[in-house]
Amino acid sequence: MKKSTTIKAPKAKVAQTKNVAPIGHGVGRRKTAVARVWLRPGTGKIVVNGEEFNTYFDTEVTRLEASAPFRLLPFGSSFDVDVNVAGGGLCAQADAVKLGTARALLAQDESIRSQLREFDFLTVDSRRKERKKYGQKAARRKFQFVKR
Repeated sequence: MKKSTTIKAPKAKVAQTKNVAPIGHGVGRRKTAVARVWLRPGTGKIVVNGEEFNTYFDTEVTRLEASAPFRLLPFGSSFDVDVNVAGGGLCAQADAVKLGTARALLAQDESIRSQLREFDFLTVDSRRKERKKYGQKAARRKFQFVKR
């Protein structure tokens, strides 16, 4: 038997603005996702792992979560954002991008700390998945009790 192979077209990569020196850098973490964010002067374009922001974050919830610091601050559209994110799922990655972006904006301008604090953009969500315990079915779920 022959296996049929499908040829996938390569993804269109977005041209990254690596030629301009970054003016701010921030690292955000959530669960197992780690996002490294670089700010450069520009027009407000966001590139995540070489892809367009709207194509990488496919749901409206993750888009709103990841771009929240830019919607808060009036000068947020004057930066190009280059994000490298790995690990976790898309929701955790969006939270990591939010924290990394807020930290990068804070590194660029210290006077916005109170605004970012007010909306909890600098607060780290440290919740992790609870480990499974021995003698149990899952982290908290027990095996069914048998009386007889």
